Amino acid sequence: MKKEIFVVGAVIQSNELILCAQRGPDKSLPLMWEFPGGKIESGETARQALEREIQEELRCQIEVLDELTTTRYEYDFGIVNLTTFNCKLIKGEPVLTEHKAVKWLPISELNSLEWAPADIPTIHVLQNIL
Repeated sequence: MKKEIFVVGAVIQSNELILCAQRGPDKSLPLMWEFPGGKIESGETARQALEREIQEELRCQIEVLDELTTTRYEYDFGIVNLTTFNCKLIKGEPVLTEHKAVKWLPISELNSLEWAPADIPTIHVLQNIL
């Protein structure tokens, strides 16, 4: 039985653009794009985990707004349960600490990147609420 992994992702919006983050070459799913975030630690809510992860990974502060969707995707390393939230950047600018790159794109251009499979359903949700 594969390990269940519970993670959160931030759909950070600023000036009608969405922050996209490219995974590092040494990470699982190397160089794929994702909504930044990470694992929910014991005792944390999903929202708390997301605020902490964005502070740790990107050195900026967000406001977590409404939940967008939860997806479940089976990778070779485990089953990822990803919950994404609409977020607003409230302090700082993203700094690369774990990611190879970040891009700000309009929703209409999100499909131009190679996304981690678990993140793709969030893109569909975003495109359907335009």
